[in-house]
Amino acid sequence: MLKKIRQWWTLDAAEEAKTADNPLAPLTNNQRRNALPLLALAFGWGFLVTGLLTGGALGKGLSFMPDLLVASFLGNSMNFVIGALVGYIGYKTACNSGLLYRFTYGNVGAYIPVLFVALLTIGWQGITVGAFGYAWAQSFDSTTFYVVAIGAGILFTATTYMGVEALEKVSMPSVLMLVAVGLYATWLNIDMVGGWSAFFDLSAQQAATSPMSMREAINLVVGSWIVGSIVMADYTRFAKKAWVAIAIPFVVLIISQWFLQIIGSMGGIASGTYEFTTYMLEQGAVVGLLGVIAMSLALWTTGDTNLYLPAIQTASVFRKPKRVTTLICGVMGTVLGLGVYQYFLDWINLLAALVPPIIGPVIVDYYIVNRKRFNPQALTHLPDWNTLAIVAYVVGAGSAYAASAGIELPGAAALFPSLYGLVVSMVTYFILATIARVTLSGK
Repeated sequence: MLKKIRQWWTLDAAEEAKTADNPLAPLTNNQRRNALPLLALAFGWGFLVTGLLTGGALGKGLSFMPDLLVASFLGNSMNFVIGALVGYIGYKTACNSGLLYRFTYGNVGAYIPVLFVALLTIGWQGITVGAFGYAWAQSFDSTTFYVVAIGAGILFTATTYMGVEALEKVSMPSVLMLVAVGLYATWLNIDMVGGWSAFFDLSAQQAATSPMSMREAINLVVGSWIVGSIVMADYTRFAKKAWVAIAIPFVVLIISQWFLQIIGSMGGIASGTYEFTTYMLEQGAVVGLLGVIAMSLALWTTGDTNLYLPAIQTASVFRKPKRVTTLICGVMGTVLGLGVYQYFLDWINLLAALVPPIIGPVIVDYYIVNRKRFNPQALTHLPDWNTLAIVAYVVGAGSAYAASAGIELPGAAALFPSLYGLVVSMVTYFILATIARVTLSGK
């Protein structure tokens, strides 16, 4: 028994390289995936409960037409630009985020970004577990909530344990039902209030009671998914074509999120509640059951993809089999899910401000410093630390935290703290790398 556990825990690099996920090295051409399953997977990943909550928050302070639609589109477009930049790096290098961090931060320095991102994405996993339990129990205090949430955690862990192939199989049928139920929910919300004209009037009345500026709205949208942008390489590395690598963040950050934010805002405006399953259940048993099933499918695909991220990244940096990191991250996310869902906003906002600056040095390092050249053969010969990247991240994260605390900084007023921290980390790394290059060339 102990021998089997030791074998399960111990890394066999050659065996891991043959798996579909290959977390320890760049993918081979044979490990790339077809476009349609990847795009379905992207839609399922993007169908996260935060999109509904963000839409609900927008609906409270903006009139639906045109302000809410414009703010949602612009904010998601900003995230798409970042996701496309990161996604293209993943496609060109065939590397996951953990490997990219090693290029820029060093083989030991990469532990810092991986641990931060793993902490955040495991937290997202916990939120998804809690949301799954709430969808069926409609309460955080009932035995049903705990039973269903634990069952969801086991389900997500089991699917992710089987790898990206299993994730694709879950996503394909889920997408069709999610779109169908989402479109039905849109019609239902309009019908509830008596048509589009009545809906627009109701939206304007609600927005007038607690108005939100366009800048605040766009920043809210950016902050809700900018962390998803910075981990885009973990999925785009599977793309066979460049257009698929760009289409994946487009599907995640514009199509899925815009769709969800619109549904979330309409549900809140029409019914007064921003819990999708709650207002679907109010329409009767059949409609309510469809809503719960659709939300469960959405949370299943989201839970799988959120768990896949920390499992792959920690496996690539700590050099452990993906099966080991999947089980550890899955258990942690399930335990968090039993208590974090109803308290997640402050925690997510803090981490969302501190995590995005991590990718700033990687973007500058790839596109500017190395001119789109990362040599996969050099991974084992990289230095342990790249001090410039670590300093740039600390400066960016510190700036984001200060901005979120209301401290006045140059340019901070125009950007959401997480986006501000990302920009500061990029500028800082560029300046430091330029100084280092000039200093070395002068010797």
